[in-house]
Amino acid sequence: MKRREARELALQTLFQLDNSEISIEEAIGHVTEEQDAFLTQLVTGTIEHKEAIDASLVDKLENWSLSRLPKIERTVLRIAVYELTYTEETPAKVVINEALEICKIFGDEKSSRFVNGVLSKYTNQ
Repeated sequence: MKRREARELALQTLFQLDNSEISIEEAIGHVTEEQDAFLTQLVTGTIEHKEAIDASLVDKLENWSLSRLPKIERTVLRIAVYELTYTEETPAKVVINEALEICKIFGDEKSSRFVNGVLSKYTNQ
């Protein structure tokens, strides 16, 4: 499985987990039958570090509260911030570009501009 596909499936999985009381394994099973280590890492890592990620996002959001963000943008931001903060194998530019492309698929043009603005603050630290 390509990493872009894993990121898209991670978005779908986390979206499901946000709305239900199922296990991570069940949620991943609903979006794919394929086992993928990167997908599992993205989902479990984002969930495990959700409080720290959210706190970090609150500091970067201007005139927005995390709870007011549309679910797609919030979930894409969480995944990207997890990758930027807790993994080192993917360059920041690649993480941001992937997040923007996923926003264009699942959100709209405004979504990708907003996400780009927030994520760019992580590379300017």
